[in-house]
Amino acid sequence: MSEIESKIEALVPEWMYLPDISEQWGVRVTEVRDLVRSGGLIAIRRGPNKSLQVPAAFIDGQGLVKHLSGTLTVLRDCGYNDVEILEWLFTEDPSLPGSPIQALRENRGTEVKRRAQAMLI
Repeated sequence: MSEIESKIEALVPEWMYLPDISEQWGVRVTEVRDLVRSGGLIAIRRGPNKSLQVPAAFIDGQGLVKHLSGTLTVLRDCGYNDVEILEWLFTEDPSLPGSPIQALRENRGTEVKRRAQAMLI
């Protein structure tokens, strides 16, 4: 396991497979794959089979956590790659408090997006 992989493994406590997400949402797995392909969701290859998996914290019932897609767009506009985005989202930020993904899950998306946009400057 690379240093980057072990860092992400330490930060992200739970993962979901794309077919499990599609089942939970009641959609075809191709729709979940399209969401990943379009950048609305991050999935990385992990595990012994190198299957695509998504942090479980991104999923909220029948859809994505509110404001996640917009936050991903802002971070990509800042030049972050998927691994850096995962690291940023799951790292504790004392000014929030908690991690950005935790704040998104608690419907504090405006605060998170404001911090992400500040990185553009």
